[in-house]
Amino acid sequence: MNKKFLVLLNLLTLLATLSASALTINEAKGWLESAYVTWEPVEGAATYRVQYRPTAGEYTTLDASLIRNYGTYGRADALGLKAGEYQFCITAMDADGHELTGETSESAPFTVRAHDRGGFAHYNHSDIGAYKDDGTLKDGAKVIYITAKTAKTVTCEVVTNSKGTAQTFTGLQTIMDARQKGYDKTPLAIRIIGTIEAADMDKFSSSSEGLQIKGKSAYTDMNITLEGVGCDATIRGFGILLRNCKSVEISNLGIMLCMDDCISIDTDNSHCWVHHIDFFYGQTGGDSDQAKGDGSLDCKGDSQYMTFSYNHFWDCGKMALCGMTSESGENFITYHHNWFDHSDSRHPRVRTMTVHVYNNYFDGVAKYGVGATMGSNVFVESNYFRNVNKPMLISLQGSDVAGGSKGTFSGENGGMIKAYGNVYAEKSSNFQLVTHKESSTAFDCYEAATRDEQVPATYKTLVGGTTYNNFDTDPAKMYTYTADLATDIPTIVTGAYGAGRMQHGDFQWTFDNSVDDADYEVNTTLKKAIADYTTSLVGIYGSNNENDKEEGGTPPEEGGEDTPDTPSVPADGNYVCHFTGRKPSNSFYTIVGNYSNSKGQATVNSTTYTDCLKIESSTSIRFTTTEEMVLTLVFAEGTIPNIKIDGTSISATDSHIITQILPAGTHEITKDRTFNLFYINLAPIVSGIRLPQMNAADGKAPYYDLQGRQVKNPAKGIYIHQGKKVIKKH
Repeated sequence: MNKKFLVLLNLLTLLATLSASALTINEAKGWLESAYVTWEPVEGAATYRVQYRPTAGEYTTLDASLIRNYGTYGRADALGLKAGEYQFCITAMDADGHELTGETSESAPFTVRAHDRGGFAHYNHSDIGAYKDDGTLKDGAKVIYITAKTAKTVTCEVVTNSKGTAQTFTGLQTIMDARQKGYDKTPLAIRIIGTIEAADMDKFSSSSEGLQIKGKSAYTDMNITLEGVGCDATIRGFGILLRNCKSVEISNLGIMLCMDDCISIDTDNSHCWVHHIDFFYGQTGGDSDQAKGDGSLDCKGDSQYMTFSYNHFWDCGKMALCGMTSESGENFITYHHNWFDHSDSRHPRVRTMTVHVYNNYFDGVAKYGVGATMGSNVFVESNYFRNVNKPMLISLQGSDVAGGSKGTFSGENGGMIKAYGNVYAEKSSNFQLVTHKESSTAFDCYEAATRDEQVPATYKTLVGGTTYNNFDTDPAKMYTYTADLATDIPTIVTGAYGAGRMQHGDFQWTFDNSVDDADYEVNTTLKKAIADYTTSLVGIYGSNNENDKEEGGTPPEEGGEDTPDTPSVPADGNYVCHFTGRKPSNSFYTIVGNYSNSKGQATVNSTTYTDCLKIESSTSIRFTTTEEMVLTLVFAEGTIPNIKIDGTSISATDSHIITQILPAGTHEITKDRTFNLFYINLAPIVSGIRLPQMNAADGKAPYYDLQGRQVKNPAKGIYIHQGKKVIKKH
């Protein structure tokens, strides 16, 4: 056979093999200094090696924590990329770390864009947080990954004295507290994966907000970036407080049901950058104006040189307070390319500060847009106001006191507003805007004819006599930037590189403009959706991280070597209870609580259940046994549950199943943390056990599981050994 024919035959065979078995990439796309890839799971794969490279460059392997399992697909994200063209390469691996033959694929090239670093945070300052301005990590930067399970257990070395001595600290808040000593300036990237609930945290150092990042003294260099991974990174039940911090970046997170403020830039902070955050409702406060929570993004206490950009505010109540009464100077704050999506007021409400508000999308704002008080100076430039009743207000003049009111939003002295290039679309019959051309004394803003026009000193506020400081035309005060046309803003802000998290996040909601534009009450359906939100993340491939299931494990055969880590579920008996039809199936249990069919699923004894009992503060499950029994509770797959049984907290470690031996008597199951329960069973302790084999006198008899299967090397769970019940905790 001739050589050319053999070469051709071998090539065709190779191509056929690759075509038949190569891993399938679904999507590979670049975003802002980051990129993601998704793929079809490969049969027999326990994990994947994911690499990226600049086109025609060398491959870099991603950290294992970035390679995640979403059940029906895998996903990996690369962070800290310079703008440019890239490719991914994915290889399926078995449980021993060996490549699966033929299961490697390379993506098509994609483009990564640079972040927009316009604004005061980067004015005369570079490399905010853990990253350089080119998007890559700073030299020597540390990276820690935070999941629901590791928030308490993550470790990091922190320098704690002037001699450079480092100690290892455990837990996210504890690590932040250690850096408060001020000796460690090492750049630190904190990467959030999946949903972190308040109960997942090791502790909170701010009783009012939650996670506190605090410097030793005013404007301390922190070099910290707190960022979400992918499109679904979320914190719920708490917010973030910055105090005494310089050089902190917070990005690509969803914040739901925070305690007070979602993010509070509280006291003596500088050069901080908050961008691409999805701000949702906070917890209801005690005041009448806190039904949607308190502030979404407040900046006060002499904080200065801040940029808040490309954030998405979802029907928030009081969007942003900017300044109090303690500011010592102009402070200089920027808001640009934010999406105020049916939020109500304070976009921002400015006291004392000097503020640039440009290229924002005011989308159906029920109360007012920008408000200026207490001698503040605000330049409102090239924004798009869609159906906003009062785009701009100066306290105690113009539209603020129209109709003889004492002030729509403030009784304080006025602040000055210069406006230029804004668009006012879909104006309702309630629309009000008084420019200086209509009233030289009772105006809402000075409407400039050109961007560089200075406001004459003859224009001043009615109350307080404030004149405009013309900061925006002073090269000694103002940064260089190019504003987009206001007409382009809705498309830019709602586009693929616009406001909010990567891919606009995994939480989907569509407002009804005909209703929601004018409504500033809580949208109860939206709030319930936020409270009910559940991540679709299963876990990190190849680890026992939060939400992980064991990879590749199979139950042992009769007399086999090991049991799986997941506790066995007894066969269905007289004491089984599930919640099909969103009600208990067995009256043996007295149950008080709420039900849902949108909280995931659990498969038990070959039956898949989708209806569950929500374990909440009001939930109670009571029952009485006449003999010692084993209780089995099966929660949503992909969770690691906690529960209280007779007032004692019981935790799972690697599984969504909890087993517990109960004595005869009356018992009650109540909430420890919020989870979703799909199945209950009680089984006799000796059910199926081969008693003669368990009573060996030499003390070396094997263990048996609750189905009577011999186990030579017992893992976590409940077993019988020499006729006695034992609990193995690994």
